[in-house]
Amino acid sequence: MKIGVIMGGVSSEREVSLNSGKEIASYFDKNKYEVIPIIIDKKDDVIEKAKDINFAFIALHGKFGEDGIIQAVFETMNIPYSGCGPLTSAMCMDKDISKKILRLTGVNTADWLSVRSVEEIDYDFIDKMEYPVFVKPNSGGSSVATNLIKKREDIESAVRLALEYDNEVMIEKYIKGDEITCCILEGKMLPIIAIKPKSEFFDYTAKYADGGSDEIIVEFEQGLQKKIEEMALECWKALKCSVYVRVDMIIKDGVPYVLELNTLPGMTKNSLFPKSAKAVDMSFPELLDKITEVSLREQR
Repeated sequence: MKIGVIMGGVSSEREVSLNSGKEIASYFDKNKYEVIPIIIDKKDDVIEKAKDINFAFIALHGKFGEDGIIQAVFETMNIPYSGCGPLTSAMCMDKDISKKILRLTGVNTADWLSVRSVEEIDYDFIDKMEYPVFVKPNSGGSSVATNLIKKREDIESAVRLALEYDNEVMIEKYIKGDEITCCILEGKMLPIIAIKPKSEFFDYTAKYADGGSDEIIVEFEQGLQKKIEEMALECWKALKCSVYVRVDMIIKDGVPYVLELNTLPGMTKNSLFPKSAKAVDMSFPELLDKITEVSLREQR
């Protein structure tokens, strides 16, 4: 089978995608697959460069990667691909939409406000949420243009910065607690990872630099462990996920809050999903195999 590893792309997360793609391509079992790295520099590259592959392993991040568009392109080309479908990808990429769905479902998530311009900033609402707050692109990732804002007078500049990366910005209440991530493969939870960033929050450097954070497998007391697992799987169900997804949470005073879902988790040597899989003795090549196998089965 000819597998194309789709990487690069046109979003602000291009470099992260290239790192993911290169590692994925190098770890695929070459005895089983013919692996072709495919670097996307502009959107229409995919039509020409991927036309002869049998399966697309998507290692793109951000727009034209996680937002459902590339998935729809592959469906049009009749090429099976890794991960969630167009609708789920689009819903999870849009933080405002996904949080609205989760809140309707009864899943705990922090209060927030979405704006499309500085004129829409509702300072009274933000004051009621209380500072600090996160200001970030609504459909961004990798903590690009994400800032922790501690006072009212800094909100506008942070919103302006985020608007350079997206046409909608989320202002979200900061929940101070322990950050964890729940990796779900084929509808089943893998071990939970606790994240201890060495910076103030899990920013770009903490995510991708060697030594930027400590990430350890954890198991909580039985009641909290069950609550976390139920919440993660409720997210999977509510947003109609498939194959694999990462659910990021904060635990404050024994209460979990969902931050966001990531439908194309990073796959570099510092990435969380391979670490979680390794905790159940699943090697990186085995994980890639499993994602490919489940994706093919789901799309049949």
